Amino acid sequence: MSDDTARPADATAGYRPEGLDDAFTDGPGPDGADRTRATPSGTDPSLPALGVVGWLRWAWRQLTSMRVALLLLVLLAVAAVPGTMFPQRPQDPAAVSAYLTEHATAGPWLDRLGFFDVYASVWFSAIYLLLFVSLVGCILPRTRVHLAAVRGRPPRTPRRFGRFPAQGAGTSDDAPRDVVERAAAVLRRRRLAVPAYRVDVRDEGAGTWSASAERGYLRETGNLVFHLALVGLLVAVATGQLLHYRGQAIVVQGTGFANVQASYDTFERGSAFDPADLVPFTMRLDEFEARFDPETLQSRDFTAYVTVTEPGGEPDERTVKVNYPIVAGGAKVYLQGNGYAPAVTVRDAAGEVAFSGAVPFLPQDDVYTSRGVIKVPDVSDDQPQIGLVGFLLPTAEEPVAGLWRSVHPQPADPLLVLSVWSGNLGLDTGVPQNAFRLDESRMEQAVDDAGDVVTLYVRPGETVDLPDGLGTLTFDELPRFVALDLRHDPSLAWVLAFALLALGGLTTSLFAPRRRLWLRAAPAEDGTTGGATVITAAGLARGDDVGLQPELDRVLADVLGAPPGPSHDTPGPHPPQEDRT
Repeated sequence: MSDDTARPADATAGYRPEGLDDAFTDGPGPDGADRTRATPSGTDPSLPALGVVGWLRWAWRQLTSMRVALLLLVLLAVAAVPGTMFPQRPQDPAAVSAYLTEHATAGPWLDRLGFFDVYASVWFSAIYLLLFVSLVGCILPRTRVHLAAVRGRPPRTPRRFGRFPAQGAGTSDDAPRDVVERAAAVLRRRRLAVPAYRVDVRDEGAGTWSASAERGYLRETGNLVFHLALVGLLVAVATGQLLHYRGQAIVVQGTGFANVQASYDTFERGSAFDPADLVPFTMRLDEFEARFDPETLQSRDFTAYVTVTEPGGEPDERTVKVNYPIVAGGAKVYLQGNGYAPAVTVRDAAGEVAFSGAVPFLPQDDVYTSRGVIKVPDVSDDQPQIGLVGFLLPTAEEPVAGLWRSVHPQPADPLLVLSVWSGNLGLDTGVPQNAFRLDESRMEQAVDDAGDVVTLYVRPGETVDLPDGLGTLTFDELPRFVALDLRHDPSLAWVLAFALLALGGLTTSLFAPRRRLWLRAAPAEDGTTGGATVITAAGLARGDDVGLQPELDRVLADVLGAPPGPSHDTPGPHPPQEDRT
């Protein structure tokens, strides 16, 4: 039978749950004040309008709630998905242009909506800022409440222990006050990594003393640290996106590189980074060493020997390896790739040098079969521009007549295999071109009298004539090149620190138990102060805690001076019971 059915009719007539006050009850209240209904009989009371301030307060409370913060966090992850599905303009503008060309209808709409620059779009930034505001508005009030709770006293000892999941009892010949003070000393004692309890001793009168103890505020501290670290992580990532830069540059052996934007092959930066702030260091590639497995031809080691000159400093010889970058000018320099850059000299029909230099060829397979394009725009006025397209074979072999291939990545017998194109290279149109591709729309491929494509085979030191009287080509030497990736992000250290802090806070909040223990010592029922003292104890944890009862048993054992067990009348956990006293 419930409590309501057990109450007399006159007792239940005016019953209200604890903490609720009916302002519309007829007649005077318990304090004698008149509480006559303010509305006419038979009509419903009218609630006051929220108004603008009320709606703003309601919106702020919704925004700063934890469920909205979690919702925004999930929404931010979903909003980042298009950044992995569509090409992004800061990273690959050529791919974006190709996508817009292939999708003439959907492409412009996606571009207007910011899908080709997701992380700088208005909607992504709005979610990011809302998440930041939500976390800050949620954390600050919780931090204030937590600090007040940490400075406060432990809760008072409950009058009855019957409902608590962990209980214990015992007797002692000492006075109640001595028992409680001994219990307080036991609870304040720190064991290994287990923090001590905060203890409050109270005199309950009639010779009865009690101690209330609490620990586990570290759990809430860890939770707050996790959320504060998450806010710091958001700030650090945003700062990195604003102040970072990243560029790639190809450096040929024996040549140098200057840290200015014009020296990069590709360069991207944050919106708040000024290229004028680049530290003007220089780097020269002195030598490149590559080692391969003699049987499987798999790469074993790549080492670039460079000389770095910082502003105002002396030249410094360093080595760059894969996954072992160096730091120069505040940027990390990674060895991203390598290959061969055949140095050639092209002379026009008049014998004048039209082109001379090393041209990087990109490796296509494990034996460094490399493809490249040699563009010769500076020819005489009466002669078409020249384009040479083909392959470099580091160790050439002809298994079938007219069919060449490379059999080893090291340059044991290098060979250039090129086809010749003439016409307009399209370099004067103002449209950027890929250095490793030839625009054949204005070019014509050279063929012989039989209509077959003319192919040139050139080894180092050899000179061959170009078809149609275009001039000559000399294969001078075969240096190596390296592809360097330079990255500068001032927020990386902060991102790592906040990530570790978030991990530590989350671990603490998950594994630090929140416990409250109470112990009461009262004189025996005969009322004599010098007789036996009856001890009762109880424990409560936030959530399920299998270690609560053993912890209470250990405390009682230390107080009673004997090992825990049934002899101390310390029963196991009791199921919650309804108190009907």
